[in-house]
Amino acid sequence: MSFDYDNDARLKDLLIGQAKNPGSPFEVQDWSVKTARPGWRTDAKNRIARSSQVVVLCGRHMGTASGVNVEIELAREAGKPYFLLAGYDNSTRPTAAAGDKLYKWTWENLKILIAGGR
Repeated sequence: MSFDYDNDARLKDLLIGQAKNPGSPFEVQDWSVKTARPGWRTDAKNRIARSSQVVVLCGRHMGTASGVNVEIELAREAGKPYFLLAGYDNSTRPTAAAGDKLYKWTWENLKILIAGGR
């Protein structure tokens, strides 16, 4: 998953919690790069390469989430599908995905999106 670490860590926790629901059709691995250090892009690229897809958790401050933009570009380069999931009613899109659909975060939508329905 990709998210604004400075503003939306709570959204990450909520998604991890949903993955633990009985009968959840997906699991989440938290491979968050906690700090922007030299080599973080390589770490992110390797983690994305090990993923089947990327969930982009969109909050209210995505315009300033430069790391999320990099992760979206890395997912595209790796040919990994991704989708944008609105964490709040007033969520915004990352600039790298300005034209992409922003899906409402409901349990039903999440199951459909994880299964590839988009």
